[in-house]
Amino acid sequence: MGYFRFRKTFTILPGVRINLSKTGVSSSVGGNGATLNVGKQGPVVTFGIPGTGLSYRAPVSLAILLLVVAAAAIVGIAYLVAPDAVKTLLHWWQPRWF
Repeated sequence: MGYFRFRKTFTILPGVRINLSKTGVSSSVGGNGATLNVGKQGPVVTFGIPGTGLSYRAPVSLAILLLVVAAAAIVGIAYLVAPDAVKTLLHWWQPRWF
């Protein structure tokens, strides 16, 4: 026998969403290739290949989550101080015509 599921998603900022379901509230950060979801079951990261339907989902420890948040904060602060240097470091792999 089947059952009904309910989910409503609100986009707060591009790439940042709040998800409501009958089992609780969660938040998601990311896009098609990689998403970090923090909800009732703890932080979970999902890596996928867009357009294929293939993805890998794994729980993330609190230590790794804090490390990622700290790294993102450092990059954000560095971007405020020297935006051109941060852009160069983040896009080193791209050809010049991008």
